[in-house]
Amino acid sequence: MNWQPHDLRNEKVCLIPLKEDDFEELYAVASDSLIWEQHPNKNRYQRPVFLNFFEGAIQSKGAFIIRDAYTMEAIGSSRFCNYNQAANQIEIGYTFFARKCWGKLYNKAVKDLMINYALQMVNSVHFFVGAENLRSQKAMEKLGAIKIRELVMPYYGEPDRLNFEYEIKKTSPG
Repeated sequence: MNWQPHDLRNEKVCLIPLKEDDFEELYAVASDSLIWEQHPNKNRYQRPVFLNFFEGAIQSKGAFIIRDAYTMEAIGSSRFCNYNQAANQIEIGYTFFARKCWGKLYNKAVKDLMINYALQMVNSVHFFVGAENLRSQKAMEKLGAIKIRELVMPYYGEPDRLNFEYEIKKTSPG
């Protein structure tokens, strides 16, 4: 399955497959420490820590740079990861946005694109949100995701962290 399609866009955002050349532009967004204040890894704004995150994104073969549909400016990143064929599910995660995008429906625009794309191929989409990340927990509830469990999860090259797992299931056959 192709978890890095080349044309996921709507009137608000364009999701473009992440490539090595995007590092500096994306790091310019991610270097704002306030983006990460509720995140399990609060140091991700630091260049070496973000480089580790970015390498994991490239290796996932499901990561996107998110661009504003009007300006084409980089405003964040998200990715598909951990496809589970046996369970017929995929995760969407590692999402972050420039602070200027907070509260302006960018997250909903991105997640709607990714969820709708994924549910064409799988029966459920899962999200993992850090236990301290109240902002993202509220965003999951707004999307209609249901919290199904709490668990300690590994992060690529980072310490394990307590997360809440959310799920959105396909509602119609297909």
